Amino acid sequence: MRRLLDVTCVVMERRPLGRSGIEVSSLGLGTMTWTTDEAGLEDAAAQLQTFVEAGGTLVDTADVFGQGASEAVIGQLIGKIAARSQLHIATKAGVRTDGAPRKRDTSRGWLMRSLEGSLRRLGTDYIDLWILHVYDPDTPLEETMSVLDAAVSSGKVRYVGLSNHTGWQTARAFAWQSAWPGRTPIVANQVEYSLLQRGVEREVLPACLALEMGVLAWSPLGRGVLTGKYRFGRPADSRAVSAQWSRFAGVYLDERSAGIVEACATAAEGLGVSPLEVALAWVRDQPGVASAIVGARNATQLRASLAAEQLFLPPEIRLALDDVSAPTVGYPESY
Repeated sequence: MRRLLDVTCVVMERRPLGRSGIEVSSLGLGTMTWTTDEAGLEDAAAQLQTFVEAGGTLVDTADVFGQGASEAVIGQLIGKIAARSQLHIATKAGVRTDGAPRKRDTSRGWLMRSLEGSLRRLGTDYIDLWILHVYDPDTPLEETMSVLDAAVSSGKVRYVGLSNHTGWQTARAFAWQSAWPGRTPIVANQVEYSLLQRGVEREVLPACLALEMGVLAWSPLGRGVLTGKYRFGRPADSRAVSAQWSRFAGVYLDERSAGIVEACATAAEGLGVSPLEVALAWVRDQPGVASAIVGARNATQLRASLAAEQLFLPPEIRLALDDVSAPTVGYPESY
């Protein structure tokens, strides 16, 4: 019989964000699908309330989520659901969805414009963690990094990070910022990381560990597949059958992923928990991970994820999951 977990008893762990001066909750709240319509606002309010009551602090968003709607919703809820000082708000910039030919843009002009827009929508005068959403090969590194320095110097940003950067891109940016006193350090890298996507273990995770950067794991539930909802088909209300999200979830609806999901389900059955809790506990406690960012459709789904905070996987189960989901490693990683 599956054990029942009382989310009201959850005391969420706080972890240092790399070498920064702040500690964030070990689970973060993802807001990619939040909308500004009435139903969306109600769901978002319930999620944030549940998250804060469980001890959560890290709220993750981006200027392109819902074309700015996600940030706008957070801005409306600050002060109503939680005080600004209770939250660590992380938002991202560097992606363009305005129809411009250039989709990746970390130029001075675009980043400064993005920062002002994020601050306005969030209704705050500072962002705790401002993240470069992507690597932009068309902008000189020194130009991009100078914007990060200026943002911190102005007081509009407290800390800066990267997202979806490779190992060499991460190391290059970190080295540039470390080369001269007074440059703002890069404290985090946000990457997709789950039992279904362990590619970051080849170079990105070792780089972050060596440089003492905190890892923020997005989609730690394998875009919803590790919940087990697709084990026996595709539910009519799931992302896999949604015109908007089918490609997002469909990446992991293959034979290899199915085997990993079954391993999670087997472990969950033995522990009396859900596959979701097993998968989330695994990534949350991987070396270097500061926070695993979970998204939910509603507060009920979020509570299921928060329940994982009470679960610590036995070493033998963690090793078994490591084996069944091991990423392909070759030269030069294994040289």
